Amino acid sequence: MLNWSGLQKKWRSTVKGKWVVLTADTNFASDEFGIEEAYELKTVSEDRFDGMSTDGDDTIRMDIELENVYLVASYEMDAEGEDSENGEYFDLFASTNLGDLTLAAAYQNAKEAIGADSYDTWGVSASYDAGFATFAADYSSTDDIADLYNIAVSFPVASTTSMAIGMVNEDFDAGDDITEWYANVTYKFPTQKNVSLFAEIADSDEDGADMGYLAGMRVKF
Repeated sequence: MLNWSGLQKKWRSTVKGKWVVLTADTNFASDEFGIEEAYELKTVSEDRFDGMSTDGDDTIRMDIELENVYLVASYEMDAEGEDSENGEYFDLFASTNLGDLTLAAAYQNAKEAIGADSYDTWGVSASYDAGFATFAADYSSTDDIADLYNIAVSFPVASTTSMAIGMVNEDFDAGDDITEWYANVTYKFPTQKNVSLFAEIADSDEDGADMGYLAGMRVKF
């Protein structure tokens, strides 16, 4: 096992014009997975990868972008040291575009702590751009823990405004299933495309959960 507690550097190199990224502190390959359009989910995970873990601090990650295929692999090392003992993860992600259809798949083998049992998580997703709206769905599962599926529709209502509606269902092997739905609207400033305003409403059938509201501003750098 390695002691990389002090390693925070990032390395990059190119292979035939395609970027390969190796880094110590980054998201796993499985973080690329998922179609949900919510700004915030309260009672369910975004997907089963999010329910396990999607980032680390002793991670090697490789991204390869081909003509219509995107491939990512990552490995979080079972390292020892201050702030570094967070388990071992191996992740894969692949996506491809077939015209207006996008297909993706992901896999993760996770050992959440040194000496702990390992868990396999896998997922598949599809989205279709129909022009007037984008329809998407995904399904992911963690062995002996839970299954989860997402359904989402997003569409423009004006040149600066878009809406999204979705539902997430997470079914736990050792408990009840939970369904959360959401709807949101986003306004992008015409002259500042990196600045947007948003508002969202969401509700869940989890016991004790109340309808929630969210509004704010987002700036992308």
